Amino acid sequence: MDFSRIKGLMDALGATEEPLGIFYTDTEPSEGFSPTPRMLPSAEKEARGEVDFGAVFADFSCVMGHVWRARRKKTAAYFDSERQGCLGGAFYLGYLKPQLNVIASYVSIGIPGVMDGERFMASADDVRQFFQTVDPRPAPARFCVFKPISQFSLAETPEVVAFFARPEMICGLHGLAVFVTGDPEVVAAPFGADCSFVVTWPLHYLSQGKLRAVLGGWDPSARRYHRPDELSFAVPWELFQTMLRRWPESFLTTDTWATVKKKIAHSRKVWGEE
Repeated sequence: MDFSRIKGLMDALGATEEPLGIFYTDTEPSEGFSPTPRMLPSAEKEARGEVDFGAVFADFSCVMGHVWRARRKKTAAYFDSERQGCLGGAFYLGYLKPQLNVIASYVSIGIPGVMDGERFMASADDVRQFFQTVDPRPAPARFCVFKPISQFSLAETPEVVAFFARPEMICGLHGLAVFVTGDPEVVAAPFGADCSFVVTWPLHYLSQGKLRAVLGGWDPSARRYHRPDELSFAVPWELFQTMLRRWPESFLTTDTWATVKKKIAHSRKVWGEE
C-alpha cells in the first residue's frame, strides 16, 4: 500500500490522525486491544431460558471503546466470536445472528420491572425490523481488525476505511465523495450502534452494489468514545481508492478549501491538540 498517496490526501484535508482500515482475517494481530474472552449466547439458548443476562450485561465492553484506545495508541483493535465485547458488537460485526430478543427490548423501551431501555426506538418490534434491514454479513474470517492504514502489509487490504474528525474536515470528505461519484446522495447517515457506522452499514450498501460513504457518530451511548464534536466517516475501499486518485482535481486545491483548513487548524488549537 502506497501510504504516501494517503498522506497526500490527509495533508490536503488538514488531517493529523490517519484513518483506520477495517478488514477480516484469520491471523490474530500481534498487538492491540480486544475484549476479554467470554461465551457468546445464542437465540436458541435465550429461547430455552439458559442465558444469564445479568452476567452478560455486567461483562459489557464496547467495540468502539477498544477502537478509541487503539486510535490513541496507534495500534490495532480486534474482535472475534469470543472477544466481541457486547451483544450489539457481536451482531454488527457478524458473529451473532439472529440478534437476541432482549436486545430489541433494551434498545427500545426495556422490560418493565426487569430492565430499563435505551429508548432509541419506540418499540421492540421496530428494533427487530431494523435488525432485519441492516442484516449484518456473517464474519468471513475469524478476526475483525481495525488498525491505522499505514500498518497494513502488502498482503492486506481493508474493506472499509474510517476517518474520525470534526465537521470542517468531514465537509471535505463529504464533498470529495460527491465529486468523485457524481452522486449527490453518496453519503448516508443511517441509524445504528456506533460500530455499525464503520463496519456494518458500509458493507450493507456494498452488498447492494452501492458505493456509499457512511457518516456516523450518532449513537448517544458511544459518544464517550469520540472527541468533542467528532464524527466518523467510513468509505468502502473501492471508493477510497477513487478519492485518493482524484482529490487533486477537486475543490481541495482551491482557496475556498484553504479557508476551511484555517478553521480546522483553529479547532485543533482551541481543543489543545497542537
